[in-house]
Amino acid sequence: MKNLSLSLLMLTVPLFTATSYSVNAQPLGLSGSSELQQINQGYSVAEAKREIAIELSRQYTQIAPVLQSNINQYSLTMDADQVFTQSKIDAQTLHQAEVKIRTAKGLSINTKSNTPSSGYRTSDIDNNLVQFRLADVSMLEAWQQGESPLFAFEPDGDDKQWVNIEAYDIDGNIHLLDVYQLPQRPVVVIALDKQSVISEGLAVMRKTFAAGTGPSKAESLTLRHRQSKSLSTSSEDQAISTTVLKRISLQDDQEPWISGKAEIYAIVTGVNPSRDEPVLDIIEMPYLDYSDTQYYPNQIMIHWERYRWAAADLVLMEHDDGTNYKELASALLLAAEQILKAIPDPEVQGFAIIATITNGILAAMPDAWFTNDDDYVDVYYTLQEGETYTNHSGAGGNANAHFAPLTIQPR
Repeated sequence: MKNLSLSLLMLTVPLFTATSYSVNAQPLGLSGSSELQQINQGYSVAEAKREIAIELSRQYTQIAPVLQSNINQYSLTMDADQVFTQSKIDAQTLHQAEVKIRTAKGLSINTKSNTPSSGYRTSDIDNNLVQFRLADVSMLEAWQQGESPLFAFEPDGDDKQWVNIEAYDIDGNIHLLDVYQLPQRPVVVIALDKQSVISEGLAVMRKTFAAGTGPSKAESLTLRHRQSKSLSTSSEDQAISTTVLKRISLQDDQEPWISGKAEIYAIVTGVNPSRDEPVLDIIEMPYLDYSDTQYYPNQIMIHWERYRWAAADLVLMEHDDGTNYKELASALLLAAEQILKAIPDPEVQGFAIIATITNGILAAMPDAWFTNDDDYVDVYYTLQEGETYTNHSGAGGNANAHFAPLTIQPR
């Protein structure tokens, strides 16, 4: 089963034969300091992963039994902190890389209260993100029989312009692997737990959106008063109008082998029913992993009481490693607010302005967010309340879905 490609434009990438160079494989950028504030915040996710790859190449003899006893045909992935803990080796490099990754992605760094003042360990971070993944099940037999692996990671930048995949062997040599042709030699990929990353990242985005589009203090008091007066009737008598995603599939465009399965989410855009402010909602879609596959989630995507004119747009995005979710959310919110403020009377244009907001959000994304940061997948314009959309293609032709209305009756 092939992985998703979530750029709509595919560039031809030349094939490269794996080559190797002898290097002095020392961890990069490690200061030895254990203080969180002294961690270099300028590193990219790829650079942090390189540090881990180099560390694994140096420590492979100690960690090999743990990896081989936990990775099998049913599960090709193991949490990195478990590898280091069970191997009983120093995890300082892993911890420092984890902090850099969280900083680069705009995620919180929560440490346990009993962290010793003398230093931080990987286990001191709640919900570690780094994983080790055998690149393909076809590599399992050779690896289990003793063939030493390479340790690889996703490069920075546009995945359609990658010229090779950098990997390290246990002797400290760099190997440059082909981007699209799966290596014959076993490869352990330094990866992120995408589901955990996207859950934390989308929580950051929701918090940013809520802070930016929420009512003022006076409006909050007024709204709370109105809600308290109508609570008995609204909660008991009013049905909830929603739109459900019944089926969805995405096309395939040759995602590099090192990227693994996709993690998709949606941004629903519209206008607040009571104020001239944009509404941006985030919807997780953790099931949508592979292209050319039909999924039947029966997932509620839109709650219509949140949107004016009974209309909204839906943008599909894929998580990739380079995104800072706090910066992304702030940029999208600012673009949406500026566009809506520039329209003198939104009621004159009606729901036609929703597409203007959506296009402004897409235009506000830096070029990197259309490469190998969170990738634009497709967009559905003007989904309307009460309408059924069968075999409905997105504007970019990459997604095909079936949307249906669902009214949830009060108890």
